[in-house]
Amino acid sequence: MSGVREDGASSKHHAHMIGGDGPNSYGRNSAYQKELLVPAHDLLQQLISKHLDTNNSTHDTFRIADLGCSVGGNTFFAVENMIGAVERRYESDRRRVPEFHVFFNDVIGNDFNTLFKQLPAARTYLAAAAPGSFHGRLFPKESIHLAHCSTALHWLSRSLESSNKGRIHYAGAGREVREAYAAQYKRDMDCFLRARGEELVAGGLMVLILIGYRDGFVLGSDSSIGESFDILGSCLYEMAKMGKIGEEEVDCFNLPFYYPCGAEVEAVIEANGLFSVETLTEMGAPMKGEADPATLVGHMRAVIGVLVEERFGSGVVEELFQLHLNKTIERAREKPFIYESRHREIIHFVLLKRNNPS
Repeated sequence: MSGVREDGASSKHHAHMIGGDGPNSYGRNSAYQKELLVPAHDLLQQLISKHLDTNNSTHDTFRIADLGCSVGGNTFFAVENMIGAVERRYESDRRRVPEFHVFFNDVIGNDFNTLFKQLPAARTYLAAAAPGSFHGRLFPKESIHLAHCSTALHWLSRSLESSNKGRIHYAGAGREVREAYAAQYKRDMDCFLRARGEELVAGGLMVLILIGYRDGFVLGSDSSIGESFDILGSCLYEMAKMGKIGEEEVDCFNLPFYYPCGAEVEAVIEANGLFSVETLTEMGAPMKGEADPATLVGHMRAVIGVLVEERFGSGVVEELFQLHLNKTIERAREKPFIYESRHREIIHFVLLKRNNPS
């Protein structure tokens, strides 16, 4: 990266997951995220039972926010998980179970129409949309009792626009690039925590499921994420050489994802000061074992297809991801990057409690 511009070298993006229920939709390509919610089930049950204060429910309504809900059944699975845990806590305290009001949040461009068409018919909660970036305020002060955010906080609020020639991410890049990403992540996490600090009731809980790495690991091409981004970057540069997109555009295209280690997560929470860390634990690595290249590329397209279209235009998306699939299959023959030994990422499970205002 050739230095950060004085205007911040970044620009806000409005990307969201591919909506609808077609073959490229997020709803059809989000098994990875579902795999992370399943092992979180038992942790949620145990920790909500231990830390939830049933005295915090006002007017007989318990409000839950699922932040970065996207489209598909994963958000409903998470919500039903949380509601079940809360109900059991109220019953164990011999208190009447309140009504549940659930807010589904994502950016304004999210396909809320498809999301709400898929609402479970037998649900035990009232549902509402809360469109907007979770890096800012979404709800009235002290109105939310339980917030949840799964596999979404690696998205930065803006894309870094400085030149990162030869790469589209900080994986494998130089120190300056990594530091620029880390600084943006810290700013974004602080904004997220400040917004939630105003919205949660005193003693309210927040569950975060974060993709990241162990302390001391430097993200490079020797990881499944770094390898996949390297392949995608090579595809973009190949298309630039064919004259289909501009090479300078690719040089300044940096995927807005940051994957923290546990120490970084803990440090930004401590510096923010609004929450106490009740639990910060490693939940285990996702996608263990072999994964089909078509599945991996389908997931990538569902997640960043809109981002690519936003930057390079809709005409390149189909060709780009077909090229990405071809190269992924070829790379898998050369070296088995899709096997467990290259899955270095881990999942941080974090439970926060809102401190009482001073």
